Amino acid sequence: MDIVAFVTQLMNSLTEIETVQSVTSQAEGPTVRGRAYFQIDLFLAFYYNQVTGTQAFALIRSGQRIWGIDYDGFRGWHVHPLYMPNQHSMIESQSISSVIQQLKEILTEM
Repeated sequence: MDIVAFVTQLMNSLTEIETVQSVTSQAEGPTVRGRAYFQIDLFLAFYYNQVTGTQAFALIRSGQRIWGIDYDGFRGWHVHPLYMPNQHSMIESQSISSVIQQLKEILTEM
């Protein structure tokens, strides 16, 4: 998947979350990173590298990760459970829409 496809899929998925206030992103070479803001102290940080396939999604509150889902070539797909962000639990392959659906569920519970 290239950067344009990643950003397009991400933006389309984020439209399903009513509390998104704004989204910023910056592409540089084969990578893109950005944030989707929900509240002044709560946002989703995202990262994608089209060369390595690395993807990272981290829900940040008051400067601290509280949840996340990542993929890298070393560990594969893994989740950092809600309020236990230092743990790594292996999971099956995720689509961008499934990651955002999980995020939506977490935001609803908060």
